[in-house]
Amino acid sequence: MITRFITEVSTVFNPFSPKAKTARLFLSFLPPDARQTMKITTKLLPRSSKEPSFVQVKFKDGKEIKLDAEKLGIKGVAEEVNRHSRILSRADELAN
Repeated sequence: MITRFITEVSTVFNPFSPKAKTARLFLSFLPPDARQTMKITTKLLPRSSKEPSFVQVKFKDGKEIKLDAEKLGIKGVAEEVNRHSRILSRADELAN
């Protein structure tokens, strides 16, 4: 996953719910030094909460993507993030 162009990551999930697996995996895919290069916010919901899990990503160009972690799965979330990161990577290559 291309994380060079990500400036902010926000996640909301119930850690006891099996539907939160996507949000947890997405956070584990971030590099170890991610907290130095981007702002990471995680909100843990109580065990009895029925709120849906989501991942929100903000890129260097200002675009924000809010992804439904329960429906997309980890492959879908990673694909959406990589899609915009590749666009920014190509623009960066052309500018240099």
